[in-house]
Amino acid sequence: MAQIYYDSDADLSILEGKTVGIIGYGSQGRAHALNLRDTGLNVIVAELKGTNNWVIAEKDGFKPLDTANLVKKADVMMMLTQDNLQPVVYENDIKPNIKEGKALGFAHGFSIVYSQIKPPSSIDIFMVAPKGPGDLVRTQFTEGKGVPCLVAVEQNPSGNGLKIALAYAKALGGTRCGVVETTFQEETETDLFGEQVVLCGGVTELIKASFETLVEAGYQPEIAYYETCHELKLIVDLIIERGIQGMRNVISDTAEYGDMTRGPRVINESVRKEMKKILTEVQEGTFAREWILENRVGRPVFNALAKKAEKHLIEEVGAKMRNMMPWLKKK
Repeated sequence: MAQIYYDSDADLSILEGKTVGIIGYGSQGRAHALNLRDTGLNVIVAELKGTNNWVIAEKDGFKPLDTANLVKKADVMMMLTQDNLQPVVYENDIKPNIKEGKALGFAHGFSIVYSQIKPPSSIDIFMVAPKGPGDLVRTQFTEGKGVPCLVAVEQNPSGNGLKIALAYAKALGGTRCGVVETTFQEETETDLFGEQVVLCGGVTELIKASFETLVEAGYQPEIAYYETCHELKLIVDLIIERGIQGMRNVISDTAEYGDMTRGPRVINESVRKEMKKILTEVQEGTFAREWILENRVGRPVFNALAKKAEKHLIEEVGAKMRNMMPWLKKK
């Protein structure tokens, strides 16, 4: 079983008197910076000058720096730019300026696990990965709560890597509810697998396939949308709150029987074999190499697939149906 840490296991004093630098002021970066500052730490941020995120950082009371200057001033840094940008940021701004004894953190292990970033052995490499979006990390903190995090240490020349990671997680609010220890490799491989097989790839394809099946059988697209997409949130919310069996205890007996008898016919042995194949691609680095190359050549496959997806009938119908639901409209 995993090691789980709480507030009493983390000591903020290891970060006192140090400067913590947040690289990237997007959704996660903003939440990290504000939470750490509210905890009482000395926080500086880096962003591209003239961007919306730069302006937001200024409005939040920070004086944004470029990454090179942040690295010169910070003792502990957290990399919160997108995976495909991290190697460029590291090579251009971090590598020439980082000194022995510093600590560099990540919220996802992709760049380290797949050797896109090769840090010197003289710096600590740690991970603090909140299991929720930046907005949730911030709101839970302001309400005196927190979002669970993962922590890991890849390099530990100081001997304090785990202490730094736990202190950072505590300042973020994570230890209020629990921080699970993992490794960079485990976090990266399970994260990619989950995204591809369930959370994004599996769910979206299941929705579209079931929607298409109903429409092709002559049912109205609007009704198909309700039954294959809209009501998914209700079920997911129940699973998150109560677990799978807890969800089944709430739905009708008819739905539960259909779930238990027909679900295994959809997710059958051939699907499970494909899941294992996808996991192997993640573990062996096949997916990583493919994605790295895709970025290097301008994302032709990514852009083509995204353009095709935007034209799917479910997007047209979904936009119309969501417009009928005032609780979904943005304020």
